Amino acid sequence: MAPRRLLLVGEGNFSFAAAVSETLDPGTSLTATCVQRPEDLARDPVAQESLQRLRQRGARIRFGVDCTQLADAFELRDREFDRICFNFPHCGRKAGVARNRDLLAKFFQSCADVLAEEGEVHVALCRGQGGTPADNPIREWHNSWQVVAMAALGGFILSDVHPFNCEAVPGYKCTGYRSQDKSFHVEGALNHIFTRSLPFEGSQPRIFRVKLGDQWFSFPEPEALVGKLNRGFLEASSCHPIKTINEKLIAELGKAFPLKRLKCSSPLLPQGETNSLTSWNRDILSAAFCINLLEDNSSSESLAGGTTENMEAFLVSFSELSLPKSPGRDNKEEAPEGIYGQAKIWLRPSLLVHVQAVIQAPDFLPGSLHILSGPVFRKCHILPFTMPTFHETLFILGFNQNMKDGCLQSLLDHLEGILDSLLTQTLLEGSKLGSSVEFVFQPNGKDCMIKVKSHNFGTVCAKDLIIGSVTTSVPTIIHKDQCFVFVSMNLDLLAMLVWGISDWRMLWTFDKRFLKNFVPGKIEPFKSHSLYPPSYVHDISFWIDEKKGFDELEFHTVARAVSQDTVISIEFLSRYQHPETEQVSLCYRLTYQTCDKALTQQQAASMQSQFRKEIQQRLHVTPR
Repeated sequence: MAPRRLLLVGEGNFSFAAAVSETLDPGTSLTATCVQRPEDLARDPVAQESLQRLRQRGARIRFGVDCTQLADAFELRDREFDRICFNFPHCGRKAGVARNRDLLAKFFQSCADVLAEEGEVHVALCRGQGGTPADNPIREWHNSWQVVAMAALGGFILSDVHPFNCEAVPGYKCTGYRSQDKSFHVEGALNHIFTRSLPFEGSQPRIFRVKLGDQWFSFPEPEALVGKLNRGFLEASSCHPIKTINEKLIAELGKAFPLKRLKCSSPLLPQGETNSLTSWNRDILSAAFCINLLEDNSSSESLAGGTTENMEAFLVSFSELSLPKSPGRDNKEEAPEGIYGQAKIWLRPSLLVHVQAVIQAPDFLPGSLHILSGPVFRKCHILPFTMPTFHETLFILGFNQNMKDGCLQSLLDHLEGILDSLLTQTLLEGSKLGSSVEFVFQPNGKDCMIKVKSHNFGTVCAKDLIIGSVTTSVPTIIHKDQCFVFVSMNLDLLAMLVWGISDWRMLWTFDKRFLKNFVPGKIEPFKSHSLYPPSYVHDISFWIDEKKGFDELEFHTVARAVSQDTVISIEFLSRYQHPETEQVSLCYRLTYQTCDKALTQQQAASMQSQFRKEIQQRLHVTPR
């Protein structure tokens, strides 16, 4: 969209401003500024001609404007620019990269004061200066201007980058510092387009209230799941890609099997309600998030404007949840333990925990594909394609024992064909590299994992990714003549593969620009609104108490919580045992990087400092 109010800063001879002014529509106002005084340009014929052209076109011209102090140059009524352009910023003479970085940092911080909410900042840099993968050749990070990291200091993210084309602005003559005759080498130059990031604030866990009978209970959102509960991605009104991929998957399977869609049960489970899990995936129980339900007598008036949310829509059948019992006040009745203390509850780690309730329901129909869809939650190590919460779809099919092999194979064949079709929709025309689906059977010969090898992410995703599982059940006393197959699918991972979204965190962004990538009914390649975010590396070493042990999964979970999911990698570096005390020390390397917000080096350092404090308290280690 063309800007309505355009601000050009750092103009040398105003030739760029003059050329741009000829391309603007009548509804656009142009303000061209430079740091020099009028007398400094008096002897520059190019500048004088450009200024005359600008005045003829009604452009505003301002002299003596410091691009690092833009708020001082414009009154409040004259701000809210839709686009700010700075071509080839430079401190002058032989200024080193550190001074030029400082110039960029102050410029971006200044832009934040005068840019419209949805405005853009355009910065043109010479070849290699930016320090992003878009540069050719790419300079070493320490020798570049680190433009994305400097922009983060002003709350900006890089949203696009393209070649700077001088031919598109005929008459533009770039000049050196303070209009020196020596010009910049613009061959290979790039124009970097920045937009505002969502504010990076320390998010506090929300307090959720749920009702059991006539009693209200509350619980805090687990820190590692902040911003990920009750998002409603699968609701009828949602246009999220996770819902889109789920509906396409269900619709295609519906062409081969009669469908019965079920309303998903509450994601809160009493400890011990896990008899539906098979032996080979029972290990996910150790990674379940545990929460405490507390009696909550808060009045609705006292909650107004706070961080407390009712979860009636999220916990659609919470009233059916059976909490652990404890003696009532009269020693005759039993009441939920939460009323007189607290009850420990799990967030479900898989929809498989609902299997028994589904197949034992009186209206269960053998031969029909029963479908459950909803969010699940589990602690996990910090890896590129693992996530603490995702949306799962569970397909349940019951059939007569003598039809077992035929029904199972038919389901797998249809599923493979559907997945292959979905995973190849965003491939470029003529591309030979697609995605292959494979069913890898477990040692028991009955259950299998659904693996996909995709080339959508390049070499990053050369290995197989597990996007689901197929579990079979033998006849039971209740169902003597029936067998069951349960197909569990990770919708988040499937959506990433289909659209080429390389970072799972992008699916959970609050930035409204994310959903603008998706056209209803279409699957097209995804384009991120945040490119080449900088990363920051921090090492940490600590002594462990071998008697108490060290829980590495909890170590990752604490890192996820403290960093607000900005830690993208934890690498084990070394183990050291002191020769005299025999104390053991572990060393890890943490890499911080966001996918949708502006993260600064200072913020990453602050998170690392907080992380040191948290693991000392929670994991009983001693940072070195």
